[in-house]
Amino acid sequence: MARRTKGRPVDGVLLVNKPQGISSNRALQQAKGIFFAQKAGHTGALDPLATGMLPVCFGEATKFSQFLLDTDKTYVVRAKLGERTTTSDADGEIVQTRAVDVCEADLREQVASFIGESDQYPSMYSALKYQGQPLYKYAREGIEVPRKCRRIHVYSLTLDEFDSERNEIQMTAHVSKGTYIRTIVDDLGELLGCGAHVIMLHRSKVGHYPAEKMVTLETLQQLLDEAKAKDIAPAEVLDPLLLPMDTAVQDLPSIELDEQQATAFAHGQTVVVGEQVAPVCAVRCKTRFLGVGERNQHGHLKAKRAVAITS
Repeated sequence: MARRTKGRPVDGVLLVNKPQGISSNRALQQAKGIFFAQKAGHTGALDPLATGMLPVCFGEATKFSQFLLDTDKTYVVRAKLGERTTTSDADGEIVQTRAVDVCEADLREQVASFIGESDQYPSMYSALKYQGQPLYKYAREGIEVPRKCRRIHVYSLTLDEFDSERNEIQMTAHVSKGTYIRTIVDDLGELLGCGAHVIMLHRSKVGHYPAEKMVTLETLQQLLDEAKAKDIAPAEVLDPLLLPMDTAVQDLPSIELDEQQATAFAHGQTVVVGEQVAPVCAVRCKTRFLGVGERNQHGHLKAKRAVAITS
């Protein structure tokens, strides 16, 4: 007998405002449970210390989560000068304390030096995997393993506040995928000669998603409780919070197919569209989102990720 799938079919993107102190996976599981969704996945983990935007994809939207992983992000970070820690944030142990002799002019100059492309080695306390295990597991055991250098792009990095009495700074960073803010702060501390570590990190934006669309887990739970108390189907109050799944691919070029082409595309067949179409594009038919297609050298379009056909 086939195993029944637990939960209900839910499709869309939810912008969770992750609280401090829990992992991204825990936030994901809580949101999935509140929606009673069959399938869910997040798009880019935040450290337990960090708060802010965590896009959670439900159902068919999980097919397009990679496009959110690949997009740029914006963070607000607060750092403590004069102390370097094992993890480059407040969750680690202080390994070095130095005097802070920094003027605002020098600070702004060093902050500006990070703008542009550069190579960055991920922290040993990151979730990147080496031989199937996340780096932070090796780090906790005191094991150093090889890490691949990443090419990153810091589009902007602004100094928003310099509290010289408390030796704290606050910055806003707009960066490419895979950029570790903790590493930027640690590197900045070394350039200043005093050391530094992150004491607050908030992701305010992922790609084009606006901060005002974020919702807390507490709000979701409250809506669920109120719906149950009023004998209302939870979907009636929760599902309107979901953004359409094609918002995950909003930055891709788009192509419109006719009904015959759409049927062929949905069934995995190639569609002749011409070389003028972008190599990778979002595919639609009228108001329907069909998925993401790839164009081959002959000008034929085939599904890279297609939305499942519903009866």
